[in-house]
Amino acid sequence: MKVLIADDHELVRDTLAMFLDIEGGIASDLAGTFEEATRKLDQDGPFDLVLLDFNMPGMNGLEGLKTAIASGSDQRFALISGEATREIAEEALELGAAGFIPKSLPAKSLVNAVRFMAMGERYAPVEFMTAEEPAKPHPIADQLTKRELQVLRGLTEGKTNKQIARDLEVQEPTVKLHIKNTYRKIGAPNRTVAALIARESGLF
Repeated sequence: MKVLIADDHELVRDTLAMFLDIEGGIASDLAGTFEEATRKLDQDGPFDLVLLDFNMPGMNGLEGLKTAIASGSDQRFALISGEATREIAEEALELGAAGFIPKSLPAKSLVNAVRFMAMGERYAPVEFMTAEEPAKPHPIADQLTKRELQVLRGLTEGKTNKQIARDLEVQEPTVKLHIKNTYRKIGAPNRTVAALIARESGLF
């Protein structure tokens, strides 16, 4: 079984090659850029599997994968990355990739995945593909303190300063100060506009 590992980090390439050799008896050829990988495909191919790093020079993310798959060769290409998201992995599979390997995969699992894909199967780790994506920060929430968010929620619910103060168990002047700071941070001239901005942005 012959595999081409294309990754711009020498340590990663050598470590992967060592794992494949020791654990699986798989011969590896190495490349540091997408251009070098393309040359090796022409000169030393065919390979049972080609691992393409998502961020290496010349790869341009999924564009390199598209180019490789569209080259007309019968070789199988898989994406490997330490940074790509589940969404990128899904797109790679939709484009026809043999699979996706996160660099965090344990050595034995990686060897098994490579062998699996080289034999004609598709691979993507279930844990990675089903893990919840971290929530993206909200542009307005990022600007406000926890207390200012609570006060803004009260405004969107149509509550008076007195009601908000009672809910939060603070003094009414404190609520007024939080409202003033919130107006300044989100660019609202009054409570009606502040509530509208919060609603339209999907904050609450």
